[in-house]
Amino acid sequence: MNKAFTKEPEGDADDDDGGPGLPPLPPGGKNYITPAGYQRLRGELVALIDEERPKMVETVSWAAKNGDRSENGDYLYGKKRLREIDRRIRFLTKRLDIAEVADPSLHHGNDQIYFGATVTYANSRGEERTITIKGIDEADNLAGEVSWIAPIARALLKAREGDEVKLQTPGGVEVLEVIAVNYPAPGG
Repeated sequence: MNKAFTKEPEGDADDDDGGPGLPPLPPGGKNYITPAGYQRLRGELVALIDEERPKMVETVSWAAKNGDRSENGDYLYGKKRLREIDRRIRFLTKRLDIAEVADPSLHHGNDQIYFGATVTYANSRGEERTITIKGIDEADNLAGEVSWIAPIARALLKAREGDEVKLQTPGGVEVLEVIAVNYPAPGG
């Protein structure tokens, strides 16, 4: 059957491909993001719209003029890449529209954990770990950043240096001690 006559699923099904493993926002929740994270996503959106998409449209247009489209690799790849770019543009536009920029430097010098805090904690075995609580769209686990909706972040939020918090894990409840809380300096 020709793809032109197939019905695409309605709704936000194509938004699931917005990024690698990005969790959905909690129902009624806010999309908190740091100023740097907002600028990075905004920069990606502008680059896609102003640079990458026009280049790909030009490539697809050139490839379409080269004859049989069914066996034209440049055309087929270009159309696929164009769909990926458009999907990412829609995703970024929606996420940036509902983003609430929260500047963690406003809490500089505070010892209570809020969004944007860099927290050092120790578990019951004495193992220390440092994480930074960031937005869903900007957290990078490999860099020690966790989303504010992650279980560890939710357990630590509102705690202070010296507090003990309980974290529910698959292996049972784990007690964590908050050792240090840091925020970036204003303007930095």
